Amino acid sequence: MVSKDNGTFLTVAEVAELMRVSKMTVYRLVHSGDLPAVRVGRSFRVHQQAVEEYLGSSVYSADKTG
Repeated sequence: MVSKDNGTFLTVAEVAELMRVSKMTVYRLVHSGDLPAVRVGRSFRVHQQAVEEYLGSSVYSADKTG
């Protein structure tokens, strides 16, 4: 079953710009499985929600003790 609202799929370049990293970093995240992507021909598309979830789970809190 296909949902009517599939959301937005972003190119690697768009993901890199959104995350403020290089395209190579995005490719590494995709190939390592840390960032799920769909292969379309020879390129990848990443769901915008996957980017948001990745960034949300990657929040780092510095411990000031020690």
